Amino acid sequence: MPKKRTSQWDFGDLFDTPPVAQGETPVPLQETRKVMTVSELTGRVRRLLEGEFPRIWVSGEVSNLRTHTSGHSYFTLKDAGAQVSCVLFRSDAREARKLLADGQHVLLQGDVTVYEPRGNYQIRVVTVELQGVGALQRAFEKLKQKLQAEGLFAQERKRPIPRYCQRIGVITSPTGAAIQDVLNVVRRRQPGLELILAPCRVQGDVAAGEIVTALERLNSWSATSEQSLDLILMTRGGGSLEDLWAFNEEAVARAVAASSLPVISAVGHEIDFTIGDFVADLRAATPSAAAEIITQGGYDAAQFLAQAGQRIQFLTQQRLEDCREAFALAGRRLQRVHPRRVVNEKLQFLDDLHVSLNRVALRSLRDRHVRAQEWFGRLARLSPTLRIAHLRQSLMDVSRRFTEATRHRQKESRQVLSSLEDRLKLLSPEHVLARGYSITLDQETGELIRSANVTRPGQRLRTRLKEGEVRSTVEGEV
Repeated sequence: MPKKRTSQWDFGDLFDTPPVAQGETPVPLQETRKVMTVSELTGRVRRLLEGEFPRIWVSGEVSNLRTHTSGHSYFTLKDAGAQVSCVLFRSDAREARKLLADGQHVLLQGDVTVYEPRGNYQIRVVTVELQGVGALQRAFEKLKQKLQAEGLFAQERKRPIPRYCQRIGVITSPTGAAIQDVLNVVRRRQPGLELILAPCRVQGDVAAGEIVTALERLNSWSATSEQSLDLILMTRGGGSLEDLWAFNEEAVARAVAASSLPVISAVGHEIDFTIGDFVADLRAATPSAAAEIITQGGYDAAQFLAQAGQRIQFLTQQRLEDCREAFALAGRRLQRVHPRRVVNEKLQFLDDLHVSLNRVALRSLRDRHVRAQEWFGRLARLSPTLRIAHLRQSLMDVSRRFTEATRHRQKESRQVLSSLEDRLKLLSPEHVLARGYSITLDQETGELIRSANVTRPGQRLRTRLKEGEVRSTVEGEV
Protein backbone atom coordinates (compact mmCIF):
# COMPACT_ATOMS: atom_id res chain seq x y z
CA MET A 1 0.00 0.00 0.00
CA PRO A 2 1.31 3.53 -0.74
CA LYS A 3 2.54 5.59 2.16
CA LYS A 4 -0.02 7.91 3.62
CA ARG A 5 0.53 11.64 2.84
CA THR A 6 1.00 13.99 5.74
CA SER A 7 0.84 17.32 3.75
CA GLN A 8 -0.09 18.68 0.38
CA TRP A 9 3.59 18.60 -0.65
CA ASP A 10 3.99 15.01 0.47
CA PHE A 11 3.09 12.89 -2.49
CA GLY A 12 3.77 9.61 -0.68
CA ASP A 13 5.34 6.56 -2.27
CA LEU A 14 4.73 6.38 -5.95
CA PHE A 15 5.48 2.68 -5.95
CA ASP A 16 4.72 -0.06 -3.47
CA THR A 17 7.57 -1.01 -1.18
CA PRO A 18 8.62 -4.56 -1.94
CA PRO A 19 8.29 -7.01 0.93
CA VAL A 20 11.41 -7.56 3.03
CA ALA A 21 12.30 -10.97 4.33
CA GLN A 22 12.89 -11.47 8.01
CA GLY A 23 16.45 -10.57 8.97
CA GLU A 24 17.17 -8.51 5.73
CA THR A 25 17.80 -4.75 5.58
CA PRO A 26 15.19 -2.91 3.49
CA VAL A 27 16.52 -1.15 0.31
CA PRO A 28 15.58 2.60 0.26
CA LEU A 29 13.69 3.87 -2.73
CA GLN A 30 15.56 6.18 -5.25
CA GLU A 31 15.03 9.97 -4.50
CA THR A 32 12.70 11.82 -6.93
CA ARG A 33 14.51 14.71 -8.87
CA LYS A 34 13.10 17.76 -10.76
CA VAL A 35 15.44 18.39 -13.77
CA MET A 36 15.26 21.71 -15.71
CA THR A 37 16.92 22.68 -18.97
CA VAL A 38 19.29 25.63 -19.17
CA SER A 39 16.70 27.62 -21.12
CA GLU A 40 14.07 26.94 -18.45
CA LEU A 41 16.43 28.01 -15.67
CA THR A 42 17.49 31.17 -17.49
CA GLY A 43 13.90 32.06 -18.35
CA ARG A 44 12.87 31.64 -14.73
CA VAL A 45 15.76 33.86 -13.56
CA ARG A 46 14.80 36.51 -16.18
CA ARG A 47 11.17 36.52 -14.99
CA LEU A 48 12.25 36.84 -11.37
CA LEU A 49 14.59 39.78 -12.14
CA GLU A 50 12.11 41.60 -14.36
CA GLY A 51 9.42 41.15 -11.73
CA GLU A 52 11.65 42.40 -8.92
CA PHE A 53 13.16 45.36 -10.82
CA PRO A 54 10.57 46.76 -13.25
CA ARG A 55 12.48 50.04 -13.98
CA ILE A 56 15.35 51.46 -11.96
CA TRP A 57 17.89 54.33 -11.93
CA VAL A 58 21.57 53.36 -11.69
CA SER A 59 24.66 55.59 -11.56
CA GLY A 60 28.20 54.66 -12.52
CA GLU A 61 31.08 55.10 -14.93
CA VAL A 62 30.88 54.07 -18.59
CA SER A 63 33.58 51.73 -19.92
CA ASN A 64 34.16 49.46 -22.92
CA LEU A 65 31.69 51.45 -25.04
CA ARG A 66 31.18 50.02 -28.51
CA THR A 67 28.56 50.70 -31.14
CA HIS A 68 27.55 47.89 -33.48
CA THR A 69 26.86 48.36 -37.18
CA SER A 70 23.20 47.77 -36.38
CA GLY A 71 23.17 51.02 -34.37
CA HIS A 72 22.89 49.36 -30.93
CA SER A 73 25.39 50.48 -28.26
CA TYR A 74 26.91 48.09 -25.71
CA PHE A 75 28.93 49.17 -22.65
CA THR A 76 29.73 48.37 -19.05
CA LEU A 77 28.55 50.47 -16.10
CA LYS A 78 30.89 50.16 -13.14
CA ASP A 79 31.84 51.61 -9.80
CA ALA A 80 34.59 50.79 -7.34
CA GLY A 81 33.10 47.42 -6.34
CA ALA A 82 31.13 45.95 -9.22
CA GLN A 83 30.06 46.24 -12.84
CA VAL A 84 27.04 45.42 -14.96
CA SER A 85 26.50 45.07 -18.71
CA CYS A 86 24.22 47.59 -20.44
CA VAL A 87 22.62 47.81 -23.87
CA LEU A 88 21.12 50.88 -25.56
CA PHE A 89 19.09 49.92 -28.60
CA ARG A 90 19.06 52.10 -31.68
CA SER A 91 15.43 53.16 -31.26
CA ASP A 92 15.86 54.29 -27.61
CA ALA A 93 17.26 57.60 -26.27
CA ARG A 94 18.70 58.83 -29.57
CA GLU A 95 19.64 62.28 -28.25
CA ALA A 96 21.10 60.89 -25.02
CA ARG A 97 23.38 58.58 -27.01
CA LYS A 98 25.78 61.52 -27.47
CA LEU A 99 26.39 61.63 -23.70
CA LEU A 100 27.96 58.15 -23.63
CA ALA A 101 31.76 58.04 -23.59
CA ASP A 102 34.36 55.93 -21.85
CA GLY A 103 35.09 57.35 -18.40
CA GLN A 104 31.88 59.44 -18.33
CA HIS A 105 29.85 59.34 -15.10
CA VAL A 106 26.21 58.95 -16.03
CA LEU A 107 22.80 58.33 -14.51
CA LEU A 108 20.86 55.60 -16.37
CA GLN A 109 17.23 54.55 -16.29
CA GLY A 110 16.35 51.13 -17.58
CA ASP A 111 15.00 47.63 -17.06
CA VAL A 112 16.94 44.73 -15.54
CA THR A 113 16.75 41.68 -17.78
CA VAL A 114 18.70 38.57 -18.74
CA TYR A 115 20.31 37.95 -22.11
CA GLU A 116 19.36 34.27 -22.30
CA PRO A 117 21.81 33.11 -25.04
CA ARG A 118 24.70 33.96 -22.71
CA GLY A 119 23.01 33.74 -19.35
CA ASN A 120 24.17 37.28 -18.38
CA TYR A 121 21.97 39.79 -16.67
CA GLN A 122 22.05 43.32 -18.09
CA ILE A 123 20.29 46.70 -18.04
CA ARG A 124 18.20 47.70 -21.04
CA VAL A 125 18.80 51.49 -21.03
CA VAL A 126 15.98 53.89 -21.95
CA THR A 127 17.29 57.23 -20.52
CA VAL A 128 20.82 58.68 -20.10
CA GLU A 129 21.75 61.78 -18.09
CA LEU A 130 25.09 63.20 -17.04
CA GLN A 131 25.40 62.53 -13.36
CA GLY A 132 24.76 65.64 -11.23
CA VAL A 133 23.93 67.97 -14.15
CA GLY A 134 20.93 66.31 -15.73
CA ALA A 135 18.43 68.99 -14.72
CA LEU A 136 20.82 71.81 -15.56
CA GLN A 137 21.58 70.29 -18.92
CA ARG A 138 17.90 70.00 -19.76
CA ALA A 139 17.31 73.61 -18.71
CA PHE A 140 20.27 74.67 -20.83
CA GLU A 141 18.96 72.92 -23.94
CA LYS A 142 15.42 74.24 -23.37
CA LEU A 143 16.57 77.88 -23.07
CA LYS A 144 18.92 77.45 -26.01
CA GLN A 145 16.10 76.25 -28.26
CA LYS A 146 13.82 79.07 -27.07
CA LEU A 147 16.32 81.87 -27.74
CA GLN A 148 17.37 80.34 -31.02
CA ALA A 149 13.76 80.30 -32.17
CA GLU A 150 13.54 84.02 -31.31
CA GLY A 151 16.56 84.74 -33.54
CA LEU A 152 18.96 85.83 -30.77
CA PHE A 153 21.64 83.50 -32.14
CA ALA A 154 21.25 84.65 -35.76
CA GLN A 155 24.47 85.61 -37.48
CA GLU A 156 22.80 88.60 -39.15
CA ARG A 157 22.30 90.44 -35.84
CA LYS A 158 25.91 90.06 -34.69
CA ARG A 159 27.94 93.26 -34.96
CA PRO A 160 31.55 93.43 -36.17
CA ILE A 161 34.26 93.80 -33.55
CA PRO A 162 36.28 97.07 -33.93
CA ARG A 163 39.77 96.38 -35.20
CA TYR A 164 41.46 99.23 -33.30
CA CYS A 165 40.15 99.56 -29.74
CA GLN A 166 41.13 102.40 -27.42
CA ARG A 167 38.81 101.74 -24.47
CA ILE A 168 36.84 98.63 -23.50
CA GLY A 169 34.59 97.62 -20.64
CA VAL A 170 35.32 94.41 -18.72
CA ILE A 171 32.70 92.48 -16.77
CA THR A 172 34.29 89.94 -14.40
CA SER A 173 35.30 89.33 -10.83
CA PRO A 174 38.09 91.72 -9.71
CA THR A 175 39.75 88.90 -7.75
CA GLY A 176 39.52 86.15 -10.36
CA ALA A 177 42.24 84.76 -12.62
CA ALA A 178 40.42 85.94 -15.77
CA ILE A 179 41.13 89.65 -15.15
CA GLN A 180 44.80 88.86 -14.54
CA ASP A 181 45.03 86.92 -17.82
CA VAL A 182 43.44 89.83 -19.70
CA LEU A 183 45.75 92.39 -18.05
CA ASN A 184 48.86 90.32 -18.85
CA VAL A 185 47.94 90.05 -22.54
CA VAL A 186 47.01 93.75 -22.83
CA ARG A 187 50.26 94.92 -21.15
CA ARG A 188 52.27 92.75 -23.52
CA ARG A 189 50.46 93.49 -26.79
CA GLN A 190 48.79 96.94 -26.43
CA PRO A 191 49.80 98.80 -23.24
CA GLY A 192 47.82 101.92 -24.28
CA LEU A 193 44.46 100.11 -24.21
CA GLU A 194 42.24 101.50 -21.43
CA LEU A 195 40.15 99.00 -19.41
CA ILE A 196 36.97 100.08 -17.57
CA LEU A 197 36.18 97.36 -15.01
CA ALA A 198 32.59 96.72 -13.97
CA PRO A 199 33.14 94.33 -11.03
CA CYS A 200 30.58 91.66 -10.31
CA ARG A 201 30.27 88.15 -9.00
CA VAL A 202 30.50 85.48 -11.69
CA GLN A 203 29.26 82.52 -9.64
CA GLY A 204 26.33 81.97 -7.32
CA ASP A 205 22.66 82.85 -7.09
CA VAL A 206 23.11 86.64 -7.36
CA ALA A 207 25.76 86.53 -10.09
CA ALA A 208 23.31 86.74 -12.99
CA GLY A 209 21.69 89.90 -11.63
CA GLU A 210 25.05 91.57 -11.06
CA ILE A 211 26.17 90.68 -14.60
CA VAL A 212 23.01 92.24 -16.05
CA THR A 213 23.57 95.37 -13.91
CA ALA A 214 27.19 95.61 -15.05
CA LEU A 215 26.13 95.40 -18.71
CA GLU A 216 23.57 98.15 -18.24
CA ARG A 217 26.05 100.37 -16.33
CA LEU A 218 28.71 100.09 -19.03
CA ASN A 219 26.24 100.86 -21.81
CA SER A 220 24.88 103.86 -19.88
CA TRP A 221 28.36 105.17 -19.07
CA SER A 222 29.47 104.83 -22.70
CA ALA A 223 26.39 106.67 -23.95
CA THR A 224 26.74 109.62 -21.53
CA SER A 225 30.52 109.95 -21.23
CA GLU A 226 32.74 111.80 -23.68
CA GLN A 227 35.09 108.81 -23.65
CA SER A 228 32.85 106.10 -25.07
CA LEU A 229 33.64 102.39 -25.06
CA ASP A 230 34.51 100.40 -28.17
CA LEU A 231 33.15 97.08 -26.86
CA ILE A 232 32.40 95.04 -23.74
CA LEU A 233 34.30 91.91 -22.65
CA MET A 234 32.33 89.48 -20.45
CA THR A 235 34.69 86.86 -19.02
CA ARG A 236 35.58 84.45 -16.24
CA GLY A 237 37.74 81.35 -15.76
CA GLY A 238 36.77 77.72 -16.21
CA GLY A 239 34.60 75.60 -13.97
CA SER A 240 31.80 73.08 -13.85
CA LEU A 241 28.37 73.59 -15.37
CA GLU A 242 27.08 74.75 -11.99
CA ASP A 243 29.93 77.27 -11.68
CA LEU A 244 29.19 78.75 -15.12
CA TRP A 245 25.41 78.70 -14.75
CA ALA A 246 25.10 82.46 -14.19
CA PHE A 247 26.04 82.97 -17.86
CA ASN A 248 23.27 80.54 -18.90
CA GLU A 249 20.51 82.62 -17.32
CA GLU A 250 17.88 84.10 -19.67
CA ALA A 251 18.25 87.56 -18.10
CA VAL A 252 21.96 87.63 -18.96
CA ALA A 253 21.30 86.45 -22.51
CA ARG A 254 18.70 89.15 -23.12
CA ALA A 255 20.93 91.83 -21.57
CA VAL A 256 23.74 90.84 -23.94
CA ALA A 257 21.34 90.97 -26.89
CA ALA A 258 20.07 94.41 -25.80
CA SER A 259 23.55 95.88 -25.42
CA SER A 260 24.24 98.84 -27.69
CA LEU A 261 27.94 97.96 -27.66
CA PRO A 262 29.45 94.81 -29.24
CA VAL A 263 29.95 92.07 -26.64
CA ILE A 264 32.70 89.44 -26.57
CA SER A 265 32.02 86.42 -24.37
CA ALA A 266 35.04 84.54 -23.00
CA VAL A 267 33.65 82.24 -20.33
CA GLY A 268 35.44 79.10 -19.22
CA HIS A 269 37.82 77.05 -21.33
CA GLU A 270 37.90 75.77 -24.90
CA ILE A 271 35.25 73.08 -24.32
CA ASP A 272 32.86 75.28 -22.29
CA PHE A 273 29.87 76.83 -24.03
CA THR A 274 27.24 79.06 -22.43
CA ILE A 275 24.05 80.74 -23.60
CA GLY A 276 25.92 84.05 -23.36
CA ASP A 277 28.45 82.74 -25.92
CA PHE A 278 25.70 82.11 -28.46
CA VAL A 279 24.05 85.52 -27.99
CA ALA A 280 27.31 87.54 -27.87
CA ASP A 281 28.71 89.12 -31.03
CA LEU A 282 31.86 87.00 -30.70
CA ARG A 283 32.85 84.03 -28.59
CA ALA A 284 36.46 83.54 -27.45
CA ALA A 285 37.76 80.24 -26.14
CA THR A 286 39.54 81.73 -23.09
CA PRO A 287 40.04 85.15 -21.46
CA SER A 288 43.56 85.31 -22.91
CA ALA A 289 42.26 84.50 -26.39
CA ALA A 290 39.67 87.29 -26.06
CA ALA A 291 42.38 89.78 -25.07
CA GLU A 292 44.47 88.73 -28.07
CA ILE A 293 41.48 89.24 -30.40
CA ILE A 294 40.81 92.71 -28.97
CA THR A 295 44.47 93.80 -29.20
CA GLN A 296 45.13 92.22 -32.60
CA GLY A 297 44.64 95.48 -34.53
CA GLY A 298 46.88 97.54 -32.24
CA TYR A 299 49.48 94.78 -32.12
CA ASP A 300 49.56 94.50 -35.91
CA ALA A 301 49.81 98.30 -36.23
CA ALA A 302 52.75 98.38 -33.82
CA GLN A 303 54.48 95.59 -35.74
CA PHE A 304 53.82 97.43 -39.01
CA LEU A 305 55.28 100.69 -37.68
CA ALA A 306 58.31 98.85 -36.31
CA GLN A 307 59.00 97.42 -39.75
CA ALA A 308 57.99 100.53 -41.72
CA GLY A 309 61.54 102.02 -41.89
CA GLN A 310 63.08 98.89 -43.34
CA ARG A 311 60.15 98.44 -45.71
CA ILE A 312 60.40 102.05 -46.97
CA GLN A 313 64.11 101.57 -47.59
CA PHE A 314 63.47 98.31 -49.39
CA LEU A 315 60.71 99.82 -51.54
CA THR A 316 62.92 102.84 -52.39
CA GLN A 317 65.78 100.61 -53.52
CA GLN A 318 63.37 98.47 -55.48
CA ARG A 319 61.91 101.58 -57.16
CA LEU A 320 65.42 102.80 -58.10
CA GLU A 321 66.24 99.42 -59.57
CA ASP A 322 63.02 99.52 -61.58
CA CYS A 323 63.86 103.00 -62.88
CA ARG A 324 67.37 101.90 -63.87
CA GLU A 325 65.97 98.90 -65.68
CA ALA A 326 63.36 101.03 -67.45
CA PHE A 327 66.06 103.55 -68.49
CA ALA A 328 68.26 100.78 -69.85
CA LEU A 329 65.29 99.30 -71.70
CA ALA A 330 64.46 102.70 -73.24
CA GLY A 331 68.09 103.03 -74.38
CA ARG A 332 67.99 99.64 -76.07
CA ARG A 333 64.69 100.51 -77.75
CA LEU A 334 66.17 103.80 -78.99
CA GLN A 335 69.07 101.91 -80.51
CA ARG A 336 66.68 99.57 -82.28
CA VAL A 337 64.73 102.43 -83.91
CA HIS A 338 67.80 104.52 -84.95
CA PRO A 339 67.57 105.55 -88.69
CA ARG A 340 70.98 104.11 -89.52
CA ARG A 341 70.04 100.77 -88.06
CA VAL A 342 66.70 100.81 -89.89
CA VAL A 343 68.46 101.56 -93.21
CA ASN A 344 71.00 98.80 -92.60
CA GLU A 345 68.25 96.32 -91.82
CA LYS A 346 66.41 97.28 -95.01
CA LEU A 347 69.59 96.90 -97.04
CA GLN A 348 70.19 93.52 -95.49
CA PHE A 349 66.62 92.55 -96.27
CA LEU A 350 67.16 93.69 -99.89
CA ASP A 351 70.26 91.51 -100.13
CA ASP A 352 68.28 88.58 -98.79
CA LEU A 353 65.59 89.16 -101.40
CA HIS A 354 68.19 89.31 -104.15
CA VAL A 355 69.76 86.07 -103.01
CA SER A 356 66.36 84.43 -102.70
CA LEU A 357 65.39 85.64 -106.20
CA ASN A 358 68.54 84.21 -107.73
CA ARG A 359 68.06 80.96 -105.86
CA VAL A 360 64.46 80.67 -107.00
CA ALA A 361 65.39 81.52 -110.59
CA LEU A 362 68.21 78.97 -110.64
CA ARG A 363 66.00 76.35 -109.09
CA SER A 364 63.27 77.07 -111.59
CA LEU A 365 65.72 76.87 -114.48
CA ARG A 366 67.11 73.67 -113.10
CA ASP A 367 63.65 72.20 -112.71
CA ARG A 368 62.68 73.27 -116.22
CA HIS A 369 65.87 71.80 -117.58
CA VAL A 370 65.21 68.50 -115.87
CA ARG A 371 61.68 68.43 -117.17
CA ALA A 372 62.94 69.30 -120.67
CA GLN A 373 65.39 66.43 -120.48
CA GLU A 374 62.57 64.12 -119.43
CA TRP A 375 60.45 65.33 -122.32
CA PHE A 376 63.27 64.90 -124.77
CA GLY A 377 63.78 61.38 -123.48
CA ARG A 378 60.13 60.56 -123.85
CA LEU A 379 60.18 62.14 -127.36
CA ALA A 380 63.13 60.01 -128.30
CA ARG A 381 61.26 56.94 -127.17
CA LEU A 382 58.20 57.88 -129.28
CA SER A 383 58.57 57.46 -133.05
CA PRO A 384 55.35 58.97 -134.55
CA THR A 385 56.03 62.36 -136.19
CA LEU A 386 52.83 63.93 -134.91
CA ARG A 387 53.74 63.05 -131.30
CA ILE A 388 57.15 64.59 -131.84
CA ALA A 389 55.70 67.80 -133.27
CA HIS A 390 53.19 68.07 -130.45
CA LEU A 391 55.80 67.62 -127.83
CA ARG A 392 58.08 70.15 -129.55
CA GLN A 393 55.28 72.72 -129.56
CA SER A 394 54.58 72.06 -125.87
CA LEU A 395 58.23 72.52 -125.13
CA MET A 396 58.31 75.81 -126.96
CA ASP A 397 55.22 77.02 -125.06
CA VAL A 398 56.73 76.09 -121.76
CA SER A 399 59.97 77.85 -122.69
CA ARG A 400 58.10 80.98 -123.71
CA ARG A 401 56.06 81.04 -120.47
CA PHE A 402 59.17 80.49 -118.47
CA THR A 403 60.93 83.35 -120.23
CA GLU A 404 58.00 85.68 -119.70
CA ALA A 405 57.71 84.69 -116.05
CA THR A 406 61.41 85.26 -115.54
CA ARG A 407 61.27 88.68 -117.18
CA HIS A 408 58.21 89.62 -115.14
CA ARG A 409 59.88 88.53 -111.92
CA GLN A 410 63.05 90.45 -112.79
CA LYS A 411 60.99 93.54 -113.62
CA GLU A 412 59.21 93.37 -110.25
CA SER A 413 62.54 92.96 -108.48
CA ARG A 414 63.98 96.00 -110.31
CA GLN A 415 60.94 98.04 -109.28
CA VAL A 416 61.35 97.04 -105.65
CA LEU A 417 65.04 97.83 -105.83
CA SER A 418 64.35 101.19 -107.43
CA SER A 419 61.77 102.01 -104.76
CA LEU A 420 64.19 101.16 -101.97
CA GLU A 421 66.90 103.20 -103.69
CA ASP A 422 64.61 106.23 -103.91
CA ARG A 423 63.73 105.90 -100.24
CA LEU A 424 67.40 105.65 -99.39
CA LYS A 425 68.18 108.82 -101.37
CA LEU A 426 65.46 110.66 -99.44
CA LEU A 427 67.27 109.83 -96.22
CA SER A 428 70.78 110.73 -97.49
CA PRO A 429 72.56 113.99 -96.44
CA GLU A 430 72.96 114.97 -100.13
CA HIS A 431 69.22 115.17 -100.45
CA VAL A 432 69.03 117.43 -97.40
CA LEU A 433 71.64 119.78 -98.98
CA ALA A 434 69.66 119.80 -102.20
CA ARG A 435 66.68 121.23 -100.29
CA GLY A 436 68.67 124.36 -99.39
CA TYR A 437 70.31 123.31 -96.12
CA SER A 438 74.07 123.58 -95.47
CA ILE A 439 76.65 122.07 -93.12
CA THR A 440 79.21 124.31 -91.34
CA LEU A 441 82.51 122.83 -90.16
CA ASP A 442 85.58 124.16 -88.39
CA GLN A 443 88.16 124.57 -91.16
CA GLU A 444 91.03 123.41 -89.02
CA THR A 445 89.52 120.55 -87.00
CA GLY A 446 86.61 119.58 -89.25
CA GLU A 447 84.30 119.61 -86.19
CA LEU A 448 80.60 120.16 -86.93
CA ILE A 449 79.26 123.57 -85.80
CA ARG A 450 75.76 123.16 -84.28
CA SER A 451 75.48 126.44 -82.32
CA ALA A 452 76.85 129.99 -82.63
CA ASN A 453 77.85 129.82 -78.97
CA VAL A 454 80.73 127.48 -79.77
CA THR A 455 82.35 129.87 -82.27
CA ARG A 456 84.95 132.51 -81.47
CA PRO A 457 86.10 135.66 -83.28
CA GLY A 458 88.63 134.97 -85.98
CA GLN A 459 87.68 131.34 -86.26
CA ARG A 460 87.79 130.12 -89.88
CA LEU A 461 84.79 128.14 -91.02
CA ARG A 462 83.97 125.99 -94.03
CA THR A 463 80.32 125.79 -95.16
CA ARG A 464 79.30 122.91 -97.43
CA LEU A 465 76.48 123.51 -99.93
CA LYS A 466 74.80 121.32 -102.51
CA GLU A 467 77.34 122.51 -105.06
CA GLY A 468 80.68 123.63 -103.71
CA GLU A 469 81.84 125.11 -100.40
CA VAL A 470 82.05 128.61 -98.86
CA ARG A 471 84.89 129.64 -96.54
CA SER A 472 84.28 132.34 -93.92
CA THR A 473 85.75 133.95 -90.82
CA VAL A 474 83.88 134.67 -87.57
CA GLU A 475 83.88 138.39 -86.73
CA GLY A 476 81.87 138.25 -83.55
CA GLU A 477 78.68 137.09 -81.89
CA VAL A 478 75.30 138.41 -83.00
